[in-house]
Amino acid sequence: MKSRASSGGLVYSTESGRMCPGCRQPVASCRCGEPAAPKGDGVLRVSRETKGRGGKAVTVVKGAPLDAAGLAALGKQLRTLCGTGGTVKDGVIEVQGDHVERVIEALKAQGHTVKRAGG
Repeated sequence: MKSRASSGGLVYSTESGRMCPGCRQPVASCRCGEPAAPKGDGVLRVSRETKGRGGKAVTVVKGAPLDAAGLAALGKQLRTLCGTGGTVKDGVIEVQGDHVERVIEALKAQGHTVKRAGG
C-alpha cells in the first residue's frame, strides 16, 4: 500500500482547486507542459539544401530564437514573400525553391542578424 508522501503529495487545494503533480502549482497556472523557448546565439542561418528531396532546392532557415507561433508566422511571411510553399518543422523554416538572397534581405529588413550558411 502506498503512503501519501510517495504518491506525489497534494492533489487538491480548497483555495485553488486541482494541483499539478510535477510543479505543485494550480493546474490553471502550470507551466510543465509548455515547451521551453529555443536557445541559440540569435543568428539566423539561411542555406540551400537539395539532399533527400529528389534534386529540388529548398531554402532553409535555422536558429530562429522564436516560439512555435512566432516561427510559424515568420515562415508564413517568407513563403508569401517568395510566392512558394514550404513548412515549419522542428524549429526549422523550409521555403520551396532557391530563394536564399531574397530571404536574407527580408530577414535583415526585419532586424534579424543573418548569416548565409553552406555553399
